Amino acid sequence: MTDIRDVEDWATDWDHHHPDWVADPFPIWEDLRGRCPVAHTDRYNEGLWLPTRHEDIAAIAHDTGTFSSGHDGATAGGTSPRGKFPPIHLDPPEHLEVRRALLPFFTPRRMAHWEPAIRDHCDELARSLADRGTVDLAQDYAAHIPASAIAMILGIPPSVGARFRVWMHKLELGDLHVHERDEALGEMIPYFTEQVEDRRTNPSDDLIGHLVASGIDGEPIADDELVRMLILLLIAGIDTTWGLIGASLWHLSTHPEDRRRLVAEPELLPVAIEEFLRAFASVSLYRKVTQQATVGDVVMEPGDSLLMAFPAACRDPEVFDRADEVLIDRQPNRHVAFGLGIHRCLGSNLARLEIEHAIGSWLRHVPEFELAPDAEVTWAEGALRGPRSIPVTIG
Repeated sequence: MTDIRDVEDWATDWDHHHPDWVADPFPIWEDLRGRCPVAHTDRYNEGLWLPTRHEDIAAIAHDTGTFSSGHDGATAGGTSPRGKFPPIHLDPPEHLEVRRALLPFFTPRRMAHWEPAIRDHCDELARSLADRGTVDLAQDYAAHIPASAIAMILGIPPSVGARFRVWMHKLELGDLHVHERDEALGEMIPYFTEQVEDRRTNPSDDLIGHLVASGIDGEPIADDELVRMLILLLIAGIDTTWGLIGASLWHLSTHPEDRRRLVAEPELLPVAIEEFLRAFASVSLYRKVTQQATVGDVVMEPGDSLLMAFPAACRDPEVFDRADEVLIDRQPNRHVAFGLGIHRCLGSNLARLEIEHAIGSWLRHVPEFELAPDAEVTWAEGALRGPRSIPVTIG
């Protein structure tokens, strides 16, 4: 955890790197929704807004004309451009053109093709850990599953997964330590440049090969744009699902009644997964205001920045009954864990598949586990939420 100054009032000085937010942001969001639904901080950029109500966040997500995706993120002490990563940092019409190029690799048909490999990997990994007395569910299990899956889809050896996770951690700290972020990007750009060059020489049917061979409006995708697309796919494909798998298993390690029910009723797992997605949504996205707009009780000016906190929207009691409780049989469940509007997560089918097999395999091989005595559960900082360490005892 980075050493940062304390917060006296979350409404005027919020910080998503503060230890209290990182450990448990839910009471902070609840307090803000009640007295100041759109908070503000001067700690990042030249100021950063934070809407906390589902209604406001949904309106922002659907209004791409007023709230642009062309945002460089948040940096303490001012802005620090890092470049745009398509398609998530693009507005219409460019966004649709790039997204259309990616869609064929994330259809249900493609998921069916990859499902056996994902299932077998989860089974093998869970089986290999089942005989240990203690396991870190975040580091030893959850982190490996999305890293392996995205490597398979991209056509990269799974052994590179350890390097992927190092990059994710450095990017996570980038709001406060720009050099960490830039160091990660400085390694990722040449790595993916090499992958693109290899596919031009050796065509393949993996995602990198598909993007190299395809084009937008009849034109090849430029190498630098391809590289940034691949970096985004890596980040989106690992960090978010890692956090969701880990948070789901953390809940089951601390709620034995839910764990035992899912062991006894495995058919309930798909419903429980939707509730885990809602309760432990991991993704918040930045936007830039292009014209004066009123959100909640504040007026935002052109050039202002804001953070769309989908995890806060998923905990809004105006939309979800008993919003701060995890109800594994909750139905219906219209959560927004995958976002809303044109930028709704392209890989939602893949994420659900990974989470289902990760939890299902773990419960089959390790039906009895609990949080280790005196365990220190740690969580990611910044705009992506998820546990980074979950020590549990088995048996």
